[in-house]
Amino acid sequence: MKRKITVIGSVNMDLVTLADRTPKAGETILGKAFHTIPGGKGANQAVAAARLGAEATFIGCVGDDDFGRLLTQRLRDEGINIDYVKPVTHVSTGIAAITISEGDNRIIVVPGANSHVTAEYVQKHEEVIAASDAIVLQLEIPVDGVKKAMELARKHRVKIILNPAPFQVLSKEMLLLADYLTPNEHEQAELLATGNWTEAEREEILQKCIVTRGAAGASIYQNGEKLIPGYPVEAVDTTGAGDTFNGALAFSLSGKADLEEACRFANAAGALSVTKLGAQGGMPSSEEVAEFLQRQEG
Repeated sequence: MKRKITVIGSVNMDLVTLADRTPKAGETILGKAFHTIPGGKGANQAVAAARLGAEATFIGCVGDDDFGRLLTQRLRDEGINIDYVKPVTHVSTGIAAITISEGDNRIIVVPGANSHVTAEYVQKHEEVIAASDAIVLQLEIPVDGVKKAMELARKHRVKIILNPAPFQVLSKEMLLLADYLTPNEHEQAELLATGNWTEAEREEILQKCIVTRGAAGASIYQNGEKLIPGYPVEAVDTTGAGDTFNGALAFSLSGKADLEEACRFANAAGALSVTKLGAQGGMPSSEEVAEFLQRQEG
């Protein structure tokens, strides 16, 4: 049976500009290229899971505009169930303005219709969440919608992966609902610096953390900190690498892999994803990840 992964989150059109360097404040420079590329952390994670072979369902909102129609069709083309993607009238689809230069990226997100993925909207889809093996969430939609999805998943004993990005201060109650938290190293530092944690609460949160460290790999904390090494590749575009990691992690954990094995799989998927342009451009299939791992570890 296919692994059922439901992603509740954002869908954006990425407006990508490539340049030799990032302009200084007030400066205008000539860019090298411009692309409109489907994105949004939620949609990216759903595509990553679907490409790997999951039965992926997406819950979210788009605007009643050309971007919304294009993005919905793109999800459908990837084999993702879009029955729960709602077009919102008189609202623009979310966008992300991305500048890529010197091997890195800078991103500004305008949520648009993503702001309509509220607790009330999520509640309507309890049956979908209940039927999932795992749900994946991020913070480009309202926090009340994220929390409601987590409460429903916990109620139905569905695995919860929360990618706390872009970083926001979250309640202890909400963080403790997650089975896994997947911050990058900067988000982890902010997460642990906010709130008055007791030592026991801090340890409980750390136990849930899988900290992504880019090319270095990912750290887990179940018996002290352990780094699961990454895989060196020639990076073309790092946009979406973390989203690929999250989709691959959900896929692997839903297949009953242990945490270390799931992180190795997710590291490999993330490495492959940065070898092509666009958040979704390099997201691999399970066969591609398996072949990559065989080459790396053989």
